[in-house]
Amino acid sequence: MINELLKRSAELESKLSNFLALRPYVDTERIASSRIMCSIAFEHAESAKMLIATGNFTSATALVRLQYEALVRAMWLFHSATDHAVSKLMCELTSESASKANNLPMLSEMLAKLEGNAPKEALDMLLEFKEYSWKPLSSFIHGGIHAINRHSKGYPPPLLLQLLKISNGVSSMVGMLLVVLAQDFRQQGKIPAIQREFSDCLPGHNK
Repeated sequence: MINELLKRSAELESKLSNFLALRPYVDTERIASSRIMCSIAFEHAESAKMLIATGNFTSATALVRLQYEALVRAMWLFHSATDHAVSKLMCELTSESASKANNLPMLSEMLAKLEGNAPKEALDMLLEFKEYSWKPLSSFIHGGIHAINRHSKGYPPPLLLQLLKISNGVSSMVGMLLVVLAQDFRQQGKIPAIQREFSDCLPGHNK
């Protein structure tokens, strides 16, 4: 079952990652930085699948949280970040610039700043993820009870299936954002069609 979902998830990921090839509708640091974070989110998703396939479930689970964070950062950069904040991330990497970038908003603040700026449907999905998945996934990052319990006692297959579907759901939102960043009318309807084709790989499908 898990191998079948991994295969389907890889097919889904391949289709979604094609949206990275779309040209942005304007050439700005804001859009460039958001696209970079989208690419990072896809990288985390691909890496999580590789880790699940090799049995490194604890590391895979931690990466799904990082994937979600990358999506939130991408949306914040496009919809809500100040020009100054964008410039902090896009300037040349030095010890000084790295220090200045350390005071950028954390996840909760970015989500708060997205309210009223990002599409409500997208924000609602991000908030739902945070409410139900953030704390358990954070436990894997920080070596908490979830990490110790699962790593020592094993990962039930339904939990791994759920993890994959959550990651796929985040990736589908990344694809949506890439379409927005391109503003290419020819892409209209493509993401919903992909979601229908791969509904078995996404949250909410239990068969």
